[in-house]
Amino acid sequence: MNFRTLVISLSLVFAGSLAFISLFYENNWTRFVLIFFVSLVVSYIALDNIFQTYINKRISNIYKLINNLKLGKDIQNVLAQHSSDDPIKDAEQKVRDWATQKVSEIDKLKEQEKFRREFLSNISHEFKTPLFAIQGYIETMQDGMIEEDQEMALIFLNKAAKNIDRLTYLINDLDEISKLESGKISLNIQKFDIVSLITETTEQLIDKAKKNNISLTTNLKNNSAIFVKADRLKIQQVLINLIDNSLKYGKMNGKTTISVFPLIDQILVEVTDNGYGIEEKNLSRVFERFYRTDKSRSRDIGGSGLGLAIVKHILEAHQQTVNVRSTEGIGTTFGFTLAKSKTN
Repeated sequence: MNFRTLVISLSLVFAGSLAFISLFYENNWTRFVLIFFVSLVVSYIALDNIFQTYINKRISNIYKLINNLKLGKDIQNVLAQHSSDDPIKDAEQKVRDWATQKVSEIDKLKEQEKFRREFLSNISHEFKTPLFAIQGYIETMQDGMIEEDQEMALIFLNKAAKNIDRLTYLINDLDEISKLESGKISLNIQKFDIVSLITETTEQLIDKAKKNNISLTTNLKNNSAIFVKADRLKIQQVLINLIDNSLKYGKMNGKTTISVFPLIDQILVEVTDNGYGIEEKNLSRVFERFYRTDKSRSRDIGGSGLGLAIVKHILEAHQQTVNVRSTEGIGTTFGFTLAKSKTN
């Protein structure tokens, strides 16, 4: 029932009541009709005025309050007058929209809480694994191994040192990603040849590729110089992390290729392998911190579990994009863009 119907109904009741009272005492039908219509008009005008100036005004205030809260404004702010033929319906719709928005926000908070729990669980595991290994090696040597078997003690020391290196990498990567997220690392944007940087980076990793029996090749269009504008050291870190990731998860006797494709205002760099590939359900999460598609194999391989997350943050700091496409059993391609230098 809207306001107009309610006003008419109440006016009819009020006018009818007065008219029947008059008829009861005076038994005059002419006076009954006159009193009924006069009372109807007067009561209609009075009630309509009350609803319009009193109830509608307060509903409009509620409407404004909801608008203020939805927009994140101070409740005391004075908004422009809102006029509506049906303010109650408008206010109801606003409340529904607001409730839907809050439900969405709650769902996002729950998702963030789930991510936080996973992150704490992962980082706890990442730290405990090398720490427990170091503790075990040291305790074994303290129990007399140094005197009894110096050769084995030296092997244990080397293993403990490797686990200390793993902890160091983890702490350094955590520090790096923390600075990237907070914006504390400033980028040294300069013009440089991306082809030269790729060649330099692959030469650094060629020995590691040979140890994994993986062929590391480039597709660089006759090695012609292609100039980009970016932080050279940070982009080299991106290349190292992507190539290293490819070597870790590549197949024996496999192949990793780094390619460059000029676009209109950007340069596309791709790192492609013919490794085991990534399940489609995992593709959206590969850039998350510590997320591993194959947890047991990943931890055997080593690494901090932050390499791809660092890649993503470095490229976002450059206002560029990174993406991944993969097919299980066929291989994976990571691609990222860089701003092309306008002057070569």
